[in-house]
Amino acid sequence: MSLSKNEIKIPELAMGVRNLAALKACKENADAVYFSLDRLSLRSRAQEITTENLAGFVEEIHNNRMKGYLAVNSVIYPDNLKELDEVLECAASANVDAVIAWDPATIMKAAEKDLKIHISTQANVSNQMTAEFYRSLGASRVVLARELSLEQIKEIKEDTKVELEVFVHGAVCQGISGRCYLSAYLLGKSGNCGECSQPCRWEWSLHSDNGAIVDIEGKYLMSAKDLCMIEHIPELIEAGVDAFKVEGRLRNPGYTATVSQCYRQALDLFKDGKYERNSIIPLKERMALEYNRGFSTGFYFGYPGPDGLACDSDMNASPVKREAVGVVTNYYPKQSAAAIKLLEQGLNAGDSITIEGSTTYLEQQALSIVHEGKKVNSIERGNEIGLEVEDVVRKNDRVFRINRTQP
Repeated sequence: MSLSKNEIKIPELAMGVRNLAALKACKENADAVYFSLDRLSLRSRAQEITTENLAGFVEEIHNNRMKGYLAVNSVIYPDNLKELDEVLECAASANVDAVIAWDPATIMKAAEKDLKIHISTQANVSNQMTAEFYRSLGASRVVLARELSLEQIKEIKEDTKVELEVFVHGAVCQGISGRCYLSAYLLGKSGNCGECSQPCRWEWSLHSDNGAIVDIEGKYLMSAKDLCMIEHIPELIEAGVDAFKVEGRLRNPGYTATVSQCYRQALDLFKDGKYERNSIIPLKERMALEYNRGFSTGFYFGYPGPDGLACDSDMNASPVKREAVGVVTNYYPKQSAAAIKLLEQGLNAGDSITIEGSTTYLEQQALSIVHEGKKVNSIERGNEIGLEVEDVVRKNDRVFRINRTQP
């Protein structure tokens, strides 16, 4: 498929978000956001959006001229059917722009409520006949399997009328399109019901038939690197992809802001005919400062092999680390100050910190620390302090120190 400049369609950029803070972090860059409720999704830890506040959340999305897609993509068991009805009824009332689903029960019930349907990557759609099958059920978009190459995506696009969405950035599951049971077998927590404990990210050792430990490089033998396709946006667009999806519903708003900015800049560079490697590499380097497990191109150019695994590093390969410090106990707007209980660590004047909550994300330095009425330069864990803050914070917001380690 070769497109002239006039025919080029810039893909939609869809960011994963978990709360209002993450939504605000990407509102200037994303075309759409996808999210889940506190049930029936693959992110059970994302608890901030509920049936009670969904309508207000969707309204905020639409007020920022974005689309909002609700993921209802867990396995549906018999005792989930009533709850499924309640969730989809709430989605219809809230005017979500689409429901992301793969279980036929969810697809059928969404269609009954005239909800637009996007097929989740959990369906493992890997060919054009399957894509057309879901279109015949009423789906307007399919999120393709992550195991496809660019050439396969091109072939699918040529023979289907349904929109195609692909993941371009974020964590990659060891299971086929996320359909993994390792956590369920080992810990009784099913990844297909949103409770994955990520045993693939643990340290593992390889043993020979006689029980001896095989000496190989690395300890994290099943941990896949994060996907990063910012260097290959022209190829994705040439393949006919309609939407770029960024994984990260559980990532902090700083990650959401940085990644959405970088992909928006890259898409704009492509649109303006200025997309060049020397412009893209700094964007990739900037994203590498956010939480990541190292970057790979996944299956887009063939099977990943050893280079697709993060065998040598634990959960975060970034030189920038977030360390929990404490919690906000009160906010004083007239003084532009917060009371903070230092639960995990002490704090020093000049430390770079973030303050985060369901509607809060603030980056600043700890410039003015007050303890028992006196300004101090350093304070140990266990104390309560007053801290000058540069924006509104809220009770129970968490405080983190940002440290940069040497590579």
